[in-house]
Amino acid sequence: MSCERDRDRFIVDANVGKLARWLRMLGYDTLFSSDIDDSELVRIGLREKRVIVTRDTQIMRRRVVADGRARAILITDDDPRTQFRYLAEKLHLDREMQFTRCLECNRLLDRRSKAEVEGLVPPYVFKTQDQYYQCPGCQRIYWRATHWRHMTQELDELIGDKQQEVST
Repeated sequence: MSCERDRDRFIVDANVGKLARWLRMLGYDTLFSSDIDDSELVRIGLREKRVIVTRDTQIMRRRVVADGRARAILITDDDPRTQFRYLAEKLHLDREMQFTRCLECNRLLDRRSKAEVEGLVPPYVFKTQDQYYQCPGCQRIYWRATHWRHMTQELDELIGDKQQEVST
């Protein structure tokens, strides 16, 4: 099983911003800001050794990208699902850490007991769910219900069940 620090880390350009959520869904550390300029994006990618994901051909021409010091992937398709499928295939993304990151702010989630979330989730959710996770940053609470099942099905459709291929 690979460690968190051994996985690719990403910075996603605004022109492929929906990929940030998909990558976070898989548990990949993914930075995204809709108002970051290209120079800052490349600086962060280089400094933090993050894969830059972009549709901007100008970024691909920058010296640090062209000479390989900064790793970048050019996305050419307009469709977010096709973009994600391409990225998953190109980088052999796995699902071993799926649903471990906050989809909103990228922090790793902490497990919470049922007692800890009482009064913080809707009554029906509290009554019907037993597993909870909370973001230590934005405090958002997650649980495995209908939305989780839909996301799992969508990942199955887009990239298959690569979790089974991971060696233990």
